[in-house]
Amino acid sequence: MTQQHPPKRSVAVEFEQVVKAFGPVQVLHGVSFSLEPGRVYGLLGENGAGKSTLMKILAGYEPISGGTVRVNGEPQQFASSREAEALGIVLIHQEFNLAEDLSVAQNIFLGHEKKKGWLLDDAAMERDAAAALAQVGLKVDPRTKVRRLIVAEKQLVEIAKAVSRHARLLVMDEPTATLTPGETDRLFRLIAQLRADGVTIVYISHKLDEVERVTDEVIVMRDGRFVTRAPTAELTRHQMANLMVGRELADLYPPRDPVTVDPAPALRVRDFSVPGWAEKASFEVRPGEILGFAGLVGAGRTELFEGLLGLRPASGQVEIGGKAVQLRHPRDAARHGLTYLSEDRKGKGLHVHLGLRQNLTLMALERYARPWLKPEAERSALAAAVKDFGIRTGDLDARASSLSGGNQQKLALAKVLQPKPKVVVLDEPTRGVDVGAKRDIYFLIQRLAREGLAVIVVSSELMELIGLCHRVAVMRAGRLVATLDASQLTEEELIAHATGTAASHA
Repeated sequence: MTQQHPPKRSVAVEFEQVVKAFGPVQVLHGVSFSLEPGRVYGLLGENGAGKSTLMKILAGYEPISGGTVRVNGEPQQFASSREAEALGIVLIHQEFNLAEDLSVAQNIFLGHEKKKGWLLDDAAMERDAAAALAQVGLKVDPRTKVRRLIVAEKQLVEIAKAVSRHARLLVMDEPTATLTPGETDRLFRLIAQLRADGVTIVYISHKLDEVERVTDEVIVMRDGRFVTRAPTAELTRHQMANLMVGRELADLYPPRDPVTVDPAPALRVRDFSVPGWAEKASFEVRPGEILGFAGLVGAGRTELFEGLLGLRPASGQVEIGGKAVQLRHPRDAARHGLTYLSEDRKGKGLHVHLGLRQNLTLMALERYARPWLKPEAERSALAAAVKDFGIRTGDLDARASSLSGGNQQKLALAKVLQPKPKVVVLDEPTRGVDVGAKRDIYFLIQRLAREGLAVIVVSSELMELIGLCHRVAVMRAGRLVATLDASQLTEEELIAHATGTAASHA
């Protein structure tokens, strides 16, 4: 059987009064704009603005409720993503769409398998998968099971899968959320190469520095409506942010409060090792302090804290509130006053198919289920959390999956604070959320520190660490190589320590 590839021609798209409703809820309100071939568009808007929904309609994942989508001048209503891909339209999802127990090569060709007669041609698929992986800069064996990959590698597999489909219009939804600066640079070179080949690219991102760097034109949506479009060069990042939120956005980061010198750190870690990931890490964080952790993907930051929480085998000395503790399980950690918000919001942070109150109270059930479950107490706690954390929902009985990314993150943050910890570790707390929700989360983090909590923020966004933290610890290849005070924090200094090019290490 010969493999069918989309035609090697440019794709132009026009949205005309596009409407989308989920039941009685209308999420797109007559959206109209066009996409020309061979250009890179930044599609901007807060979570819930309708960006991803519109692109899912274009790529055949959602049916249209009203209006018209034209591709190369012809009206189209795709019944599936396969039909869209036949015209060269491919969407890279923000949330991974991978089969964990299949190999990388099998995922790349899932639904598009190469055959030799009646049999699958595994050798050809592995060879072509290796070529696609090389294009995106991922050095893994195509036969590797996806479940063995780290988050950043899964993101690159998604991109390689799209590249292998010979896309002529490629939608990238938060493609760099988990990538290192080096991997991001390689992706940008790939985008430039695709653009030169006539491919149209829609780049959805909340990282406005990337939008500024990689796009030709910016299209802004708000509340399910088209707002404006303009050449990227004519807008500052501040103007982009204001257009997204529909108001003048004040300073993104809260003022940095001084840390009171306390005789005992809230958390002290000495010579802590997680086999294969972290070696003899020592650090401490005080009540009211925000301590950042920087490093490239694979440096061992997440694994260090998973070990600390008892999620991985580990060894070393841990003190909480001046007392030595043994943490063999997250329940031990919570009992001693240490909680952790995972970077994988939908995989480990929330049960998105459960309700808001069930998610909120899960880590403190002894408070709400003794001797039996008290739904009214849960509901009261949820109402308080919605108010305290600014969670936008029209229905307290809704499922977590109904919330936008930013509001899911606020719910996850409220959840890990239910056990009333002394120390909270937030791993990539603003990954995939819009600029307005980011600001809300930054001010929530500051509020926690003001209330006396010790806060640890693990982040791949250097400006986030610089704007928020009192100190930043830098990890490289499993070792904690430097700890920098606020006065020393610059992107250049953090990158130098993370890559091993700094003149000296603390």
